[in-house]
Amino acid sequence: MAQEFTSRDPDRPVKRGFSIIHSTRLATCVLLLARALAQAATPPERPQTILSNATVRAVFDLAGGSLSEFRPHRSPVNPLAWNLPRDEKPQPIGHFLCLDRWGPPSEEEGRRGMPYHGEASTVLWTVESSRQDAGLLEAKMFAQLPLAGFRVERTARLSPDGAVLFVRETVRNENRLGRMYNMVQHPTVAGEFLDESTLVDCNGRRGFAQGGALPNPEEPSSYWPVGLNRDGKPEDLRRLQGDPNPNVVSFVLDGEWGWVTACHPKRGMLLGYLWRSRDYPWVSLWRDARDGKPAARGLEFGTTGLHQPFPVLAQKPRIWERPTFAYLDAGASAERSYAVFLADIPADFQGVENVVWNHERLDIVERTSASPRTLTLNLKGGGYF
Repeated sequence: MAQEFTSRDPDRPVKRGFSIIHSTRLATCVLLLARALAQAATPPERPQTILSNATVRAVFDLAGGSLSEFRPHRSPVNPLAWNLPRDEKPQPIGHFLCLDRWGPPSEEEGRRGMPYHGEASTVLWTVESSRQDAGLLEAKMFAQLPLAGFRVERTARLSPDGAVLFVRETVRNENRLGRMYNMVQHPTVAGEFLDESTLVDCNGRRGFAQGGALPNPEEPSSYWPVGLNRDGKPEDLRRLQGDPNPNVVSFVLDGEWGWVTACHPKRGMLLGYLWRSRDYPWVSLWRDARDGKPAARGLEFGTTGLHQPFPVLAQKPRIWERPTFAYLDAGASAERSYAVFLADIPADFQGVENVVWNHERLDIVERTSASPRTLTLNLKGGGYF
């Protein structure tokens, strides 16, 4: 069952339940087409909530809380078409949330039921409300994490007519005691959006490949866009040609903002994320290949850059002055935000050098030595930054 929340004309909406649907024949045709595409991509029995404007649609899969689709109406290509499910079971797909941890539980925690990457993507989420506020389409949802003793609340706001989705999440510790935890956003691009020509860029600085041993798992290190494979040889992480070694490389961020993008110039599409580095000081890139072909690329950003259970993190609380875990006292809450955006790009686009937030617009600067182009997304209604 899908709860749809759409606006084709923010100035003249017609309200019907959870939907705001513009009462024109064109809008109805677009809406029916969007429903058909959604049903083709995801089994209709999975609960969903959908935000849709004249430009893009965002689909949250409530069986795990993932952002399972974010794409323009002009294209059937969904960059987040990773691990789309064939049954009703809650599971991580597309862009999912890792909470209360990133990576494996301890051996004993696993025996007692704690899943890999925590519970947030393995429980049902509940939609609290859907509405239009100051021109923005808004949905609020939440989930309870029984083993972690956490509650996570999410507010998603889609700009009135642009391709920018703002997400704010609040985590509350409902335990009687404080505890360490981690929170990592795990967008994964796949499907028709991912091949050997797909370019990934970010503003990570110094990084290391996962798998190193204590006391210095961060050594040897490298600098973006280079990652070191298991033989210590450099690999360009902007492209994945078929060999996913190194598998996961984590980078620290400098400056106020963090960003990561993936673009497919031949398809004319760019997907990107922007966040405050005080919320998420690490960006980590996961690479997967099947039969010598790119299968998935994780554009992960979060509170940690060390993919280990808590007993290991306790022994290594900081790397390069960045934390490897966060702490939440009993009854306390923590709030973090990010923006996800889409942009049209030319067929000869060279990738991204920088992403700049200017309140009323988002500027994406091309990565090239000669006459870089700037793509601008105009925003209405602001957001949470």
